[in-house]
Amino acid sequence: MIAFRTRGFASRATVLVLIAAVAGGLGLMLAQRYFAPPPATPAPLALQAVRLIEPARPIADFKLVRSDGTALTLAGLRGHWTLVFLGFSHCPDVCPTTLANLAKAQKRWDALPEARRPRLLFVSVDPDRDTPKIIGDYVRYFHPATIAATANEPALGQFAHELGLVYMKVPQENGDYDMDHSATLVLLDPQGRQAGLVRPPLVADAIAADLALLAERRP
Repeated sequence: MIAFRTRGFASRATVLVLIAAVAGGLGLMLAQRYFAPPPATPAPLALQAVRLIEPARPIADFKLVRSDGTALTLAGLRGHWTLVFLGFSHCPDVCPTTLANLAKAQKRWDALPEARRPRLLFVSVDPDRDTPKIIGDYVRYFHPATIAATANEPALGQFAHELGLVYMKVPQENGDYDMDHSATLVLLDPQGRQAGLVRPPLVADAIAADLALLAERRP
């Protein structure tokens, strides 16, 4: 009789221990799920020229024509930090000044490993006069690594609109025309998202340092 009660007591004790262990496990799982601290966010960077957009904004795919005649899509820009600049080869002042400034930054990036080297994309908003070859020759005068591209409408307008940039044709009295366009640079991250802006005045050393830091800390 005593043995029977002992076995029953032991069985009940074992069950109670198992129930307690299961309850403890469930409690730990729920605590981890509902009370765990949020994922750590990247540490802020001391940037001088770049104003980051956080969180970065996904953009729609596009199709431009590179200076060698091949297609340039969003996939072709992934893997690197990329500055996008709208302009045109007949631009009398803003475009050559900007490209000359950015060439100073690009020369500093030349020392970085190619896998994380920032890039510059120049997109002509004057496809009537700027053939792919013309813009290729134009940007290579400033720096050979610059990517040059353009597109006809409506693809060109859709690309600019997606990045929040604008341009327009301005007729002149002599029958010719000029092009007004945004001077702000748009920064795309290695995932192909709009991640920041660089507004004039453009300081080459600051831009070079910011992009090098982003390429190192947020590849």
